[in-house]
Amino acid sequence: MKSNSTMEYRVLGLSGLRVSAIGLGCMGMSHAYGEPADTHEMKELLAYAVDMGYTFFDTAEVYGTPDRPHHNEELLGEVLRPLRNRVVIASKFGLRFDAPQSSGPHALIPDSRPEMIRYSVEESLRRLQTDRIDLYYQHRIDPKISPEEVAGVMADLIREGKILHWGISEATEEYLRRAHKVCPVTAIQNRYSMMARWHENLFPVLEELGVGFVAFSPLANGLLTDCYTADTRFDTKTDYRASMPQFRPESFEQNQRLFSFIERLADEYHATPSQIALAWMINKHPWIVPIPGTRHLSRLKENIGAVDIHLTTEEIRRIDAELDTIGMSDVFGGSPIKSK
Repeated sequence: MKSNSTMEYRVLGLSGLRVSAIGLGCMGMSHAYGEPADTHEMKELLAYAVDMGYTFFDTAEVYGTPDRPHHNEELLGEVLRPLRNRVVIASKFGLRFDAPQSSGPHALIPDSRPEMIRYSVEESLRRLQTDRIDLYYQHRIDPKISPEEVAGVMADLIREGKILHWGISEATEEYLRRAHKVCPVTAIQNRYSMMARWHENLFPVLEELGVGFVAFSPLANGLLTDCYTADTRFDTKTDYRASMPQFRPESFEQNQRLFSFIERLADEYHATPSQIALAWMINKHPWIVPIPGTRHLSRLKENIGAVDIHLTTEEIRRIDAELDTIGMSDVFGGSPIKSK
């Protein structure tokens, strides 16, 4: 296992926004992976992350629980306020839950009306205890609001200093191009892992426009960490993994060849499966930044080790070619989107 590594840094596209090469997705501390973690422990973990060199922290206004719907932003605000000038905070607007009291993955309702964006940014600034959000994403595309209108609001917020950069989560090429013309987009944040490669067709567009790619679920919601088996069970009320196809018992058999391949690579590079899965993407392009989430200090340390694995273009091509031949289970594609 690569450990005691020193974090590296990179810039998202042509934006000038410099972030740690591995970011920290904070959602799981408050939302979607069982009951929220112990707040005191997460405060310690976040402080450790900053000391280790993590500078890129990802949250959203909807990461919380039915009784504390904005718990994650509140947590980050409390911990990062005294460290504010050392970190880059990314948050998101434009989503609400259809039925937050129900169990399992909630259907999502997009809402990017300008007045809702204005309301959201002020509330997020207050909860994050800051005067600016470094990177503000549209969490999901709202089919009822044009990309030009959303980008216009972003341009206004940048002029006002309330946000420094903006991005789009689960972006499509057409939406990105139209929005980018009005207000340059710093990064898109899409699902990406060895099991979820369907957004690779956007890479030439990102290269052309100078836009960064922030990869969420880079370890397939934790499946690629080699920590789970067909016998692992999750709470159906609080843990989204209970309904994710890659965690069904039969999926472990379907994914055995993938696991074996990653294990062989891990042995070859004296690394862990997680480090291989992260290194594979950060070595593809200098503007890709994965944001794996964790509640454990050991995982924070492990993930940094991915920066020590240097894969050549030919090695990446060879890995991709092998992945193309491997049959895999379905992988979680996201909660359903409902119209307002």
